Amino acid sequence: MSTLSRQTILCAALPFLIALAPAAQAAGNVDCKLRFNLEGWSAFYKTAKGTGTITCDDGSSLPVSISAKGGGITFGKSKIENGVGEFSGVSSIRETLGTYAAAEAHAGAVKSSKAQVMTKGEVSLALAGTGQGWDLGVAFGNFVIEPR
Repeated sequence: MSTLSRQTILCAALPFLIALAPAAQAAGNVDCKLRFNLEGWSAFYKTAKGTGTITCDDGSSLPVSISAKGGGITFGKSKIENGVGEFSGVSSIRETLGTYAAAEAHAGAVKSSKAQVMTKGEVSLALAGTGQGWDLGVAFGNFVIEPR
C-alpha cells in the first residue's frame, strides 16, 4: 500500500474516530491540532517519546513533549513522523496538556499506519499517522502531553 493510500485512509477514518469520542464535546469551543513525531519500542512494556506543537484556531501555539507508556502483550519498534492529532472538548490550549487514557491493538510491518482515539476527562484526542517499523500486540497505558 502506498504512502498516499495510507494517508487517504487515515484522513477518511479520522472523522469517524472523532465521532466515537465522548459526547461531552459541547463544552469546548476552541479547535486545536497536534503535529508530532514519536519513536518507541515495546517488549511487554511499551514506551515512546517525541515532540510536537499544538496550534489552536484562537491563535495560540505551544511546543510540547510527548511520552507514551503502558503494558500488555506487545512487541515491536516504531517511528511516526508528521503525525496529526485533533482535540475536541477544549476551551483553551492549556486543556490539551495532561495524561490521556489509551488502549490499542496494533500490527504493522515496514511502513504502517495508525489511528487512535484517547480521552482525558471530557477532552478527546484523535491521532493519526504513518510511520516505519514493525509491531504486533495489544497495549494499555497512558499518553502524556507536557509543555517543552
